[in-house]
Amino acid sequence: MLKNIGATRVMRSGARGCLRLFLMPLLLTFSYAAHSETTTTWALAEFGEPLYKDGIEHWPYVNPEAPKGGSVVLGAFGSFDSLNTYILKGDWPRSLGLVSDTLMVGSADELSSAYGLIAETAEYPDDKSWIIFNLRSEARYDNGTPITAADFEFSFNTIREYGRPFLKSFYNEVESVEVLSPLKLKFTFSTRNNMKPLLKVAGMGPLSVEYWKDKDISKTYLTPAPASGAYAITDIDPGRSITYSRVADYWGKDLAVNKGTGNFEAIRYDYYRDFEVMVEAFKAGDIDYREENSSKRWATAYDIAEVENDQIILDTPPDNQPQGIQGFFFNMRRQPFDDQRVRKAFDLLYDFEATRRTILYNQYDRINSFFPNSDYGATGKPAAAEIDILEPYRQQLPAELFEQEYLSPVSDGSGRNRKQLRSAIKLFKEAGWNLDKGKLLKDGEQMKVELLLVQPDQQRVNSIFLQNLKKAGIDAAFRIVDSAQYQVRVDDFDFDLITVRLNFFPPPGPELRSYYGSNAADERGSANMGGIKNPVVDELIEKIVNAKTLDELQATTRAMDRVLLWNNYVIPQFYNGIYRIAHWNRFGKPEKLPKYGTGFPGSWWVDASMDSRLELDR
Repeated sequence: MLKNIGATRVMRSGARGCLRLFLMPLLLTFSYAAHSETTTTWALAEFGEPLYKDGIEHWPYVNPEAPKGGSVVLGAFGSFDSLNTYILKGDWPRSLGLVSDTLMVGSADELSSAYGLIAETAEYPDDKSWIIFNLRSEARYDNGTPITAADFEFSFNTIREYGRPFLKSFYNEVESVEVLSPLKLKFTFSTRNNMKPLLKVAGMGPLSVEYWKDKDISKTYLTPAPASGAYAITDIDPGRSITYSRVADYWGKDLAVNKGTGNFEAIRYDYYRDFEVMVEAFKAGDIDYREENSSKRWATAYDIAEVENDQIILDTPPDNQPQGIQGFFFNMRRQPFDDQRVRKAFDLLYDFEATRRTILYNQYDRINSFFPNSDYGATGKPAAAEIDILEPYRQQLPAELFEQEYLSPVSDGSGRNRKQLRSAIKLFKEAGWNLDKGKLLKDGEQMKVELLLVQPDQQRVNSIFLQNLKKAGIDAAFRIVDSAQYQVRVDDFDFDLITVRLNFFPPPGPELRSYYGSNAADERGSANMGGIKNPVVDELIEKIVNAKTLDELQATTRAMDRVLLWNNYVIPQFYNGIYRIAHWNRFGKPEKLPKYGTGFPGSWWVDASMDSRLELDR
């Protein structure tokens, strides 16, 4: 499920999503030069072999005969004021990946593989010090101009010069990019014997040099640039809606990786600033499909006649996707959160058990890892391989880390939480804060904290936490801002406490530098929102990036997970191992679902007979 990395962003405020990279290894080897072997292949994989061999007719989770046509309306939260996914400035639609193809694309049955899309084949040497992509001569933008190697060179240089810090982090190992011919592109790397950098550049999309030659790519814009994918933007109402229409003569429609996908004639995203309003729009038939992110709404909002008579379908397929951490992120650049004792005290005051029982309808599990629902997160006591990795840093780490499993505080779920409150106040006192007449004071000043939110319904989800903070004598309050202001404040690290869900890019790699690396802690717009600065974490990140085997990578990631957890950099929240899908009964979909994802919108289609029975007013 490799997507254009330029169209990814850290997920904030509990938003769901998970744009990921997929990529894959060698199929054919031949002699390239004296004493050198070069692999030429249509697919890459970081570890092992690709799941699918050359010559497949289509993915097994699509219907190659799916009818084309019909339109779909989806809901999006917030707003947008730019179409430039590369730069830090502006807020852009998260759906823009629809218009951009990449050099290679992943299957939705794998986590780290990629198959030729714009690139017909790739070549690389045994030491993986470079990769050459051989582009398809038929690849075109929707305006008819050819997609060339120079367009990818321009895309890379744009990222290197103007790109958001998080986006840049994906390409730290790229030393150079060369246009060898109009259809031949070469990347050279600083690494050796490491597939990860090759897979990262395989996820790059093009920027038309011809289109941008007299325009400034470093600015925000709202005029659609040429589209290289199956869809092109055909209508924009800034901040309100964006419409994508299927490119009738899309150059790649007959490729094996595209057959049975891109079936809707048009996809429109309508923007809402309130989730409750969005749900009512769905129930009124103004939105066709939604993935519900609220346990309360899932439990109560869909008890309607349209569900009872099968006009609306509710479904809960398993969510097998590895997930990133969701939690409260402290701004450790500010007092009092630079003190671990204060962070531990706040963790005690987050009563997950009471929150799950009274607010979350028992629909979620507690997170005890920065990599939940995956093979990369720590579980149980440290394994021997993890201890071996951490042993050189023993003097810099808590002794408990080597002997115990990390578990977030557990309450009895009653909502009283007195034991945790007493323990928290004790920790506050150790940090110099004393409870006096109901106020937590230090040098005569009461502790004050603001939880910055972008979604109004998060007040309810976090209400018990806020009440417990106040019980501890803290002047605690919510601050709700719109999506644009929220983005600026987070980019500027202008917050006390935020709730964040990070994207996951399996297997973990260079993006960890932007998430948790010391160099990113003070870089505006980086994904290290909490300001983590830990030399042990820095060294473990480099070991992860340079891991030679999957076992080594997983052991090192689990070891780093323990270091992050035992330093109380975040308060882990919760996750759900299922999708909660609601959609109007007007769609067809393949019998087989992909292992990772729901298949929507890529492989679904409008079923004309079912659609006609609904008689929705469009």
